Amino acid sequence: MDTLNSAFKDYIKEAVGLANVSTVVTENTVYQEANTPILPFLDKMVEQLSLPGSRLDGLEHLEDLLAKARDGYSCLLLLEHYSNFDLSIFSWFVRRAGGGDIHDALVAIAGMKLTEDSPIVAVFASAYTRLVIYPSRSLQELDVEKNRAEIIRSNGINRAAMKKLSEIKTKGKIILIFPSGTRYRPWDPSTKRGVREIDSYIRSFDYMCHVALNGEILHVRQGDMMEDSVCKDLLLVTAGPVHPCAEFREKARAAADAAGIEDKKQAVVDAIMAELEKMHIAAEEKRQKLLKAR
Repeated sequence: MDTLNSAFKDYIKEAVGLANVSTVVTENTVYQEANTPILPFLDKMVEQLSLPGSRLDGLEHLEDLLAKARDGYSCLLLLEHYSNFDLSIFSWFVRRAGGGDIHDALVAIAGMKLTEDSPIVAVFASAYTRLVIYPSRSLQELDVEKNRAEIIRSNGINRAAMKKLSEIKTKGKIILIFPSGTRYRPWDPSTKRGVREIDSYIRSFDYMCHVALNGEILHVRQGDMMEDSVCKDLLLVTAGPVHPCAEFREKARAAADAAGIEDKKQAVVDAIMAELEKMHIAAEEKRQKLLKAR
C-alpha cells in the first residue's frame, strides 16, 4: 500500500516549492490565514482517492449554521477525527456541493504538532485558516519540573489563541474543532474519547453542528505522519442538524446528574462523542449499501 509520501511525491514537491511556512508557533502567530495556492494540491489528493458515489449529506444544516454565524452568533462545527485528511475531505466535499461560502467562513482549531513536527505537514496544514493551540494531550505528557519553560510557552500560546477566538467567533466565522483532540488510533482506544476541555467551547458558543466522516483514504500508522498509508474508498460526509449549545449542554448535564456522574464537563463531551458515533453508524450502513450497489 502506498504511503502519503510515495503516492503524492510530485504534489508534495510542488506545494513545498510554493510555500513559505514558519514551523515555530508563537503567541503572535496563533492565527494563521489560509495559504490558498496550497489548497488545489490537497483537493487533487482527495479527489483521486475518492470513489464515485462519494458525497456530502446535510448541506442544508451547514447553510443553517452559516446563516446563524452571519447573524452574529458564535458557531461550532464538531468533526470526527480519523486522519490528517479529515479537514481536506470536509473542505473538498463542502465546496463540491456548492458550499464555498461555508468553507470560506471556517477557522479550524489546530494542534501545534501540525505546524512544528514536520515541514511538509506544516505546508499542507497552511492551506486552511487555523487557530493554533497547545493541546491538553501534549501538556499532559510534560514533566512539570523538567519542562517549566515549555509549560510557560504553552500557557502563552493558549492565552493568545483564546483571546483571538473571542475576537473572531461572532464575526461570521464557523469554528471547526475535533472534539477527540487527536486522530483515532485503533491501537489506543483513549484516542476515541473526547477531551474534557471541549466543554468550555460548548459553554461559550451559541450553536453547534456535528459532522460524521465515513470511509478511509488515509490510514494512520505509528511514526511519521507522512508515512500514513493511502487507498481509494467511498467517502460519506454527514452534517447533522444545528443544536443550541446551551440546550445540548444542559441536557447532557442533567443526564449525568440522573446517572450519578460527578464529572459533568466530561459528561458533556461524552454526549458529543455519542452523537457523532450514532451518526457514524447510520452513515456507515448507507455507505455499505452504496458499495454493494457498485
